[in-house]
Amino acid sequence: MSERERDTMFSRSLYATLLFSLVQLSISTQQIVTPPPLPILPLPSYSQLKWQQREVIMFLHFGVNTFTDSEWGTGNENPAIFNPTGLNATQWVETAVKAGISLMILTAKHHDGFCLWPSKYTDHSVIGSPWQNGHGDVIRELVKAAEPRGVDVGLYLSPWDRHDQRYGHDQEYNEYYLAQLQELLNNYGNVREIWFDGAKGKNAANMAYYLDDWFSMVNELQSSINIFSNAGPDIRWVGDEKGFAGETCWSTINRTSLSIGDGIDLGYLNTGDSKGTDWLPAECDVSIRTGWFWHEYESPKKLKELLEIYYNSVGRNCLLLLNVPPNNTGLISDKDVQRLREFRSAIDTIFGTNLAEKWYVNASSQRGGEGGGFGPENVLDSDHLWTYWAPRNDQDKEDYWIEFKATDDGVDFNVVRIQEAIGLGQRIKRHEIYVDGDRIASGTTVGYKKLHRLKMGAVHGYSVKIRIIESRGVPLVSSVGLHFDPFWQSSSLSRRRHVPHQQA
Repeated sequence: MSERERDTMFSRSLYATLLFSLVQLSISTQQIVTPPPLPILPLPSYSQLKWQQREVIMFLHFGVNTFTDSEWGTGNENPAIFNPTGLNATQWVETAVKAGISLMILTAKHHDGFCLWPSKYTDHSVIGSPWQNGHGDVIRELVKAAEPRGVDVGLYLSPWDRHDQRYGHDQEYNEYYLAQLQELLNNYGNVREIWFDGAKGKNAANMAYYLDDWFSMVNELQSSINIFSNAGPDIRWVGDEKGFAGETCWSTINRTSLSIGDGIDLGYLNTGDSKGTDWLPAECDVSIRTGWFWHEYESPKKLKELLEIYYNSVGRNCLLLLNVPPNNTGLISDKDVQRLREFRSAIDTIFGTNLAEKWYVNASSQRGGEGGGFGPENVLDSDHLWTYWAPRNDQDKEDYWIEFKATDDGVDFNVVRIQEAIGLGQRIKRHEIYVDGDRIASGTTVGYKKLHRLKMGAVHGYSVKIRIIESRGVPLVSSVGLHFDPFWQSSSLSRRRHVPHQQA
């Protein structure tokens, strides 16, 4: 071997040794990340998580009742009365967009049996209407208007049908109903929510709904859809039409205890079940007016009423389904449009700024220690779902807390927002809030979002501590905010300035 060859071999050996050493050094200095805690079952699906984050969606009750000044049609209405000469679905969608709403659910068929699309299985539909000379399709109009604006569409198909003579004959009617489901879910693109309810008049014919067949068909035709009914399987009714959830509200419940129709436990729907085996979050349906369909003599609810509903639905771990009915011209009335804009503006005003954003934050402990990825600073970032504070598993379960301290002169606030990392399960059972050492609020569940609107009005605080008193496993808090609501005036106590213990 020549001298040159020996030098080349030596150089290659030295290079390999240096490269190996660098790799070993890189491995030794790489930070080992602590894995997330185990989830607590049941968990939400991807579609359920997306649904929950919408917070407010829109219902559109529209049909023959709009022209008869009715809430429940008889089923004997002449389709010719349906004639919305100025119908403009783009106006509906623009109203929703400006209200921050990303999903609109239309009553494709209400209890009267009249269909807003040209169904092949009945002539009790827009086929018999003078609107667009019988060639109209309200669902198509909505889908065409919604798609370019990035708004999703949902559909309501009433199980109870007061018009069709097959109703009361189990097999014949279920065949008809399934045929219409196939029409709706095959012909109008992605449908994000399908709405089934249990409403039925006392004198209605006895009728068995083939629910398992319906649900299976829906999931076969639309893989990313959520199915709403009293019994889910994806979204449950909250149990009232006021838009109020229970002060305790679990997204978990036992579906085997639920059913569509009479005899359902409304209280159970309202609160859910901490031991529930199914993830079935609640949807709060309420109308912007007194009625569900448009009536000329009605006006929209006042802004303070809508905010009250928001705090008691979205602020209690639910989604708000707000009905905004088009009028007999086929437009959403100006008064309703204006009230929706005021509602969205108020929400943005209240929650657009987190007054604790720059505060120092500390916690009782943190999983993985400092730098482990689960520190309390996560609750002040912009991700309200997948970054979170997690305490150690071995911490005393009676002493979970997270505390915020002002870096300046403190702030005035009257709303405290708390959110859990629900992607790993709902956990918190009881919690308390302290301002400068004084307890100012307490509650039970948190879930996706809990909003505490302080009963005493606004306080001036220098430190805020949230204590988790009871939890299913370790609590995982994804976001905390302090907010000021200028529209809230406590009825019991006037606004006061809070004096901390250390300065008393």
